[in-house]
Amino acid sequence: QVQLRESGGGLVQPGESLRLSCTVSGTGIDIRAMGWYRQVPGKQREWVALFTDPGGAHYSDFVKDRFTISLDSAKKTGYLQMNSLKPEDTAVYSCKWNTGWGPGTQVTVSS
Repeated sequence: QVQLRESGGGLVQPGESLRLSCTVSGTGIDIRAMGWYRQVPGKQREWVALFTDPGGAHYSDFVKDRFTISLDSAKKTGYLQMNSLKPEDTAVYSCKWNTGWGPGTQVTVSS
């Protein structure tokens, strides 16, 4: 059974950074793509970033130049480096691989 688990969320001040991780567990898995999404209560989940191999990184306009997505296939782990965080980045961030989702990790940006 495949499971995804995010980590690295927390409370930071505006302008600070966080790095989220998403580890996929299970046997016989070859991870070549991973997506990150976020959701604020009462709003629709929105796409943040996608990494594909081949293909590279793709970002939504609201995180471009601030966030960096990467993937370590050997470790079955994806990362989302988030810099220059803003209060509007506050959300639950979830990773997606294939059809599976992680439970999410809370990111709160507040002074």
